[in-house]
Amino acid sequence: MRHKFLGTGEPGFHPLRKLRTIGSGLRYAVIYDFSVAWKLVFSLCVLIAALFARAWVDALLIVVVTALVLVAEIMNSAIEALCDFVETRHNEKIGIIKDIAAAGVGIAMFAWLLVLGFEVEEMLRALF
Repeated sequence: MRHKFLGTGEPGFHPLRKLRTIGSGLRYAVIYDFSVAWKLVFSLCVLIAALFARAWVDALLIVVVTALVLVAEIMNSAIEALCDFVETRHNEKIGIIKDIAAAGVGIAMFAWLLVLGFEVEEMLRALF
């Protein structure tokens, strides 16, 4: 795709190429980043249970918090990879940047765990 400001790349916007790029990035994140994979699998299990229970609002909330935590994890992985690419030696500033990115994941993960915890508890209460 052509970069608007730099004038580089191929001309034209192709939505299918964009979707292929998104799919490739998500596949790479799931295969090579275990923190992304287990969160996705666990969320899908709870989401399927919520859909079977016809809890539509709960299912949408699960989708939103799962998207939030996956975006945070993927951005954290990208930031860490970029930092490691730029500076291979130990650097205090790079460490702070990585810590800040990890804090973003921690906040998103807290919300994710809170919502999924309540959903699982509610489903178990309904079963027994």
